[in-house]
Amino acid sequence: MTVEEDAEQNYLPKKKKSESDDDKRRKKIVPGSLMKALMRPGGGESTPSDGDQVIYHCTVRTLDGVVVQSTRSENGGKGIPIRNVLGKSKMILGLLEGIPTMLKGEVAMFKMKPEMHYAEEHCPVPVPSRFPKEDELHFEIELIDFSKAKVVCNDLGVLKKVIDEGQGWESPRELYEVKAWISAKTGNGKLILSHTEGEPYFFTFGKSDVPKGLEMGIGTMARKEKAIIYVTNQYLTPSPLLPVIEGYEEVHFEVELVHFIQVRDMLGDGRLIKRRLQDGKGEFPMDCPLHESLLQVHYKGMLLNKEKTVFYDTRVDNHGESLEFSSGEGTVPEGFEMCVRLMLPGEIALVTCPPDYAYDKFSRPPNVPVGADVQWEIELLGFEMPKDWTGLNFQSIMDEAEKIRVTGNRLFKEGKLELAKAKYEKVLREFNHVNPQTDEEGKVFLDTRNLLHLNVAACFLKMGECRKSVEACNKVLDATPVHVKALYRRGMAYMEAGDFEEARSDFQMMIKVDKSSEPDATSALAKLKKREQEVERKARKQFEGLFDKKPGEIAEAQVEDRARDEITGENQKNSEESSSERDEPQDCHEAAAGEPRISWFYNLWPTGRRLFSALGLQRCTLL
Repeated sequence: MTVEEDAEQNYLPKKKKSESDDDKRRKKIVPGSLMKALMRPGGGESTPSDGDQVIYHCTVRTLDGVVVQSTRSENGGKGIPIRNVLGKSKMILGLLEGIPTMLKGEVAMFKMKPEMHYAEEHCPVPVPSRFPKEDELHFEIELIDFSKAKVVCNDLGVLKKVIDEGQGWESPRELYEVKAWISAKTGNGKLILSHTEGEPYFFTFGKSDVPKGLEMGIGTMARKEKAIIYVTNQYLTPSPLLPVIEGYEEVHFEVELVHFIQVRDMLGDGRLIKRRLQDGKGEFPMDCPLHESLLQVHYKGMLLNKEKTVFYDTRVDNHGESLEFSSGEGTVPEGFEMCVRLMLPGEIALVTCPPDYAYDKFSRPPNVPVGADVQWEIELLGFEMPKDWTGLNFQSIMDEAEKIRVTGNRLFKEGKLELAKAKYEKVLREFNHVNPQTDEEGKVFLDTRNLLHLNVAACFLKMGECRKSVEACNKVLDATPVHVKALYRRGMAYMEAGDFEEARSDFQMMIKVDKSSEPDATSALAKLKKREQEVERKARKQFEGLFDKKPGEIAEAQVEDRARDEITGENQKNSEESSSERDEPQDCHEAAAGEPRISWFYNLWPTGRRLFSALGLQRCTLL
């Protein structure tokens, strides 16, 4: 950086830090309104600052020595010191200004004018009953301790003071199995619980096994961390750890988090559960195979019956060889892969899986019944990340892209449309960083990219997302306006969406730009005409004699029409099955047939849609 640039940077205007409410209050202080007298010196050199939790005793006296209010038991208080977080807690102005000047263990007397305590205009702290707020008073403060505190909940009902830092950054969450040493004291220091000998206290996170506030605090801790968690009474819920909570204004829990076992509800409904049996190496989830990788695992599959029948074990049935598979390719059951992606190398996990994520939608081992829940004990031996395309020449990149595209095509044929689409989209993302150097490379690159967009469009069309299919085709036509296959696929998407005019325009354009496509275009136009006639026929039947019938007769007629429609729809589906077999992603000329969605008439007149729905008519077309 030059001298001129450096000087210019130094003179740039700096953003002013926004003024806090406490800063605005401090501006009210006038000389002589707050006086401090040191009664006992403290230790150390540091004083409290914003974000610190301060713990102090406070005794308020009149100028002639009469005690007005105190936290000390010898002066009529409960013996429980006050806890505030500077910059967070609501405090009277005199203490907000005075406490940050004190050292740990210091005792000081603050003489305050009324405007420095409860007589302050818009004082954020409510006035205690029968408190002489208009009098000048003495506040005797003993600063017992201060330290940085983590605010666990915004109302300051749960705070955490770290004594010893933990390991890693992962913290317990719902369903995790936790082991911890726990002791508890009341606010005045009375010991009410000690679980620090024998075996650590074991509980399941999220099952109300410990008071709510304690669980919230433990949820911010790492392995081996030691901390004090301060919990006020609104967060003290009854639990097996502390059954009786009445009479406690607050409890201080000293916790050492010994260990926790990761238990994850993969679907959020309790059906697919992954429980870690042995920790792996690395940090979760950064060192997990979250992205598509080549994985090596050993596993044992068991039925969830009384005998826990083993139906497959790689160490026995595969001659001790591990299973090797690539994630994202549908070669293992979906629930199996979901859980392995969240494992660390060397980790062993027990997975409980429902049938729809196990073998009901996958090749079923001969001794696994239909609809059976299963359990897998999985050990992730290791994984290899996919090859980085950085530094590869153009031909190598295109070879890698072709391998992924072929895999996507296989998944498409197997009906695994989401996985297939993910493969195509992965290559398209990588293509954003590819720059062809010659005209020939540019042509190969453009053809491949167009092909991938059309494959994505085919997936969307099969999935019934016609609008997204149209968008994918538009990306091809933006680059190559006379692309016949893109016109065909977009026309099919328009037809499925009920946009018949747009579909007809695309099919007719095919013939204009390429005479060899006329047979396909003619067939598509015939199918389009048949679809239009079918929609019109249904509309006529629905409106036929509609206003000559009574309400009960309308309902009966609608039931009959629906029955006829179902029969017609089934016949139509059977007639189109043979044509849909040609719907291959790499060179698709035809899309899967389906029922028309919302017609243009409904889009133009939404009120009409509600009217016809109220009459029991789910579709109509303007004739």
